Amino acid sequence: MKSIIVSMVAAAGLMVAGSALAADMPDLAKKNNCTACHAIDKKVVGPAWKAVADKYRGDAGAKAKLVPKMIKGGGGVWGAMPMPASPKLSEADAGALVDFVLGLK
Repeated sequence: MKSIIVSMVAAAGLMVAGSALAADMPDLAKKNNCTACHAIDKKVVGPAWKAVADKYRGDAGAKAKLVPKMIKGGGGVWGAMPMPASPKLSEADAGALVDFVLGLK
C-alpha cells in the first residue's frame, strides 16, 4: 500500500513538472506551430531548444544565422530532416523566438 502511495505522489510530481515546462514555451512558439517539431528539453522532429542554445552559446553571430533560418527554412545542421520555412513569421517575431531559445540554460 505504501509503495502505491509513493508511486502516485511521484507520478503527480512528474505531471506538475511537465506542465511547468509546457507553460514555459512562449505563446509565439505555440501560435506559429514551433511546438510541432520542437520542445524545450527533448528532441521531437527537430532538436531540443536547449541543445540549440548549447550549440550556439558564445557565438556572437548566432541570432543573425538563426532568424533567417526560421523564416526561410534550412537543413544540414541537425540531421537529414530540414527545417521547413515559416514565411509568415516576421523578422521581429523570429528574433524574439531566437532570443528565447538562446537564453535557455
